[in-house]
Amino acid sequence: MTFRSLTLAAFAVTVVLAACGGNQVETVPAPVGPDPDSAARAEALARARADSIARAQAEADARRADEAARDRAIESARSTLEMQVYFDYDASEIRADQRALMREKAEILNASPQVQIRLEGHADERGSTEYNIALGNRRAVAIRDFLTGFGLAEARFSLVSFGEEQPADRGSGEAAWARNRRVEFRITAGANSINPPNRQ
Repeated sequence: MTFRSLTLAAFAVTVVLAACGGNQVETVPAPVGPDPDSAARAEALARARADSIARAQAEADARRADEAARDRAIESARSTLEMQVYFDYDASEIRADQRALMREKAEILNASPQVQIRLEGHADERGSTEYNIALGNRRAVAIRDFLTGFGLAEARFSLVSFGEEQPADRGSGEAAWARNRRVEFRITAGANSINPPNRQ
């Protein structure tokens, strides 16, 4: 084959190849946009996180509210335990208007078995020192006997009488004397274990 023939053959092959290549369609990748499924998943996760945070916050708020309510109930129970009980002149019987308070005290003490109380009996200034010491003691005994009637152990109570020696009101006259005829309640043990009564 001559040089001229080879050149023509090569030219023919080039033309054929060019013609074949011209019929091919160039593939262009489709534009990539956001995946709808992926966006929905992200939104669902965000909602779940927000719900979880809200639930945790609500639970924390509820715990704080419960703790605050319990603290108030304990403080109220302590205050009730420490309230004085008053008596009529020259008497050691628990007055009718003091019995509801005494029942509340018994409920609190039943719910608070670690608590121990010192009952301090007092009298007004009338009468002899010896008589008033004995009267203050009878008043303390009356309180103890009332409370042990609710099943409380006698050993949880200690008694002392001050007679007229420690008046709550140093004035003279019925108003002052009425405040001085009393039994005071001192918590001597278990002050940190006071429980409000369970009233379900």
